[in-house]
Order: sequence, then C-alpha cells, then structure tokens
Amino acid sequence: MTNQKVKRLVIGMSGSSAPQVGEMFLRVTRDVPDLETHLIISSGARRSIELELGRDPAELEGLADVVYDSRDLGAAVSSGSFRTAGMVVVPCSMRTLGAIAGGNSDNLVTRAADVALKERRKLVLVTRETPLSYIHLKNMETVTLAGAVVFPPVLAFYHKPKSMDDLLRQVCGKVLDQFGIEHALFRRWGS
Repeated sequence: MTNQKVKRLVIGMSGSSAPQVGEMFLRVTRDVPDLETHLIISSGARRSIELELGRDPAELEGLADVVYDSRDLGAAVSSGSFRTAGMVVVPCSMRTLGAIAGGNSDNLVTRAADVALKERRKLVLVTRETPLSYIHLKNMETVTLAGAVVFPPVLAFYHKPKSMDDLLRQVCGKVLDQFGIEHALFRRWGS
C-alpha cells in the first residue's frame, strides 16, 4: 500500500458470469492517480475466473493494491471506521444481490457492501443476470431504496467500439463516473 494514494475504493467480485468486467475494472483503476484499490474475490468468483477466464485468481489479485480473504470478516473493510470512497461489486451475482438486500453479511463482499450502505457511502452493484425474475427485481428495488446503485453492464455503441475491450472499458468508465473519478476510457456523447 502506498501512502501517496488518497482515495480508497473497495472492489468486490462475486460468482456470476462475466469476470471479464471485473478484470477490466481492476486494470483501468491501476492507471487512476490517487486511487487505492481494496479487492475481495468471493469463492464463487474464484471459480468463475478459472472457468471463464481460464486464469488463476491470483493474477487478478496482483492488479489490486490490497487484497482480502473473503472469509475474513475482521478485515479492515468490514468496519465503518475504515474510510473509503465506497464500493463496487463487479460482477454482482443475484445471490450476492439477495444477500445484500437481506442484510446477510456471511462473507466479506456482503459485509463490506453492508458497511457502504450503513455509512451512506456509494455502493455500485454491477449485476449480471438475464432475464430477471420478480425476486431479482424486488432485491434491486430494496438495495436501491437503501442507497445502492444497480448497474447492469449494458452495452453501448454510441462511442463506436471496435473491440470487446472497448465495450468493457465503456462499462468500467461509467462505473468510475458513479464515484466522480476522472478517466478517458471512452468517447462521450457529443464530444
């Protein structure tokens, strides 16, 4: 952990499809000045990373400034006294969404999300599922009413993407926008 970075952002990865979005988010945040990333990878996310990326989760951990074991409910990010700019769960499974909506902090991803909500910090949930059931929608409503931002990684094409990386960078840039973090990851509309 470096002392010159001033803004802490908690990044959780849960076990849904699309760990590619989480990996890209970790890659782009490495280039953000004055940002310190605190990563938690759930056990389900570890499996998704192995299956979908064909990679060792340790490779993604190497992209973060600080890494926590998802079973460590005594970690710094489990306390509201540990100051952060907020948290993003990318990707966010429906299981994790449901746990957050129900206040079920059985792992460090859901506990850190609960801390973000109780401390009124920004919480962005990059939810991954389609189609959505009534239960999914009710859980999304619950977390939204509690102060979270539900942020499905919907693809955009106004910036004229040429590759999958362009699409992923645009989604990551929109997430960074939620935290007021400057970037140049995609061409904005009208620019």
